[in-house]
Amino acid sequence: MSHTVNKFGQPIGLAVPTWTPPSVPPRTPLVGRFCQLEPLSVEQHAAALFAANRADDGRMWTYMAYGPFASLEAYVAWMGRVVQGSDPLFYAIIDGATGAVVGVAGYLRIDPANGAIEVGHIAYAPCLQRTPAATEAMYLLMQQVFALGYRRYEWKCDALNAPSRAAAQRLGFTFEGIFRQAVVY
Repeated sequence: MSHTVNKFGQPIGLAVPTWTPPSVPPRTPLVGRFCQLEPLSVEQHAAALFAANRADDGRMWTYMAYGPFASLEAYVAWMGRVVQGSDPLFYAIIDGATGAVVGVAGYLRIDPANGAIEVGHIAYAPCLQRTPAATEAMYLLMQQVFALGYRRYEWKCDALNAPSRAAAQRLGFTFEGIFRQAVVY
């Protein structure tokens, strides 16, 4: 790939002369064939998500900065804090066949000026893991981002989280490196 150079002869990124920063993703539902994503709501989603997550033995939280949650009250308190902000922007994942709330995912590091956004906080209850709805949830988020005009869609995960790395590769993400000593356990 060739680069443009600045007046000092230093390589810089390619020019994007018609660039217009996209808008922040709206808080609207995303509807697919196998699932629907809704802006996360304590009132509408917390109890059902907590119940769905109870089918997990705790391993789904190993690489998250929060969880597992010992009680519904603790989960509601966490969710109450995170739904208030706009970055991260959380979505509940609803199974299209059953109407059950089965997972969470969100946009974070939303950077319209550079056209970059990250997907993360992915917490799939066991009944959602490795299903067409799980794949479609990621597709719907990705589709919205590119439809809005973003140039870059990122997925970061712990280098030791083999299932997350495999999912990212299966979805077409390109491995770009490892951030060493980035997290304290």
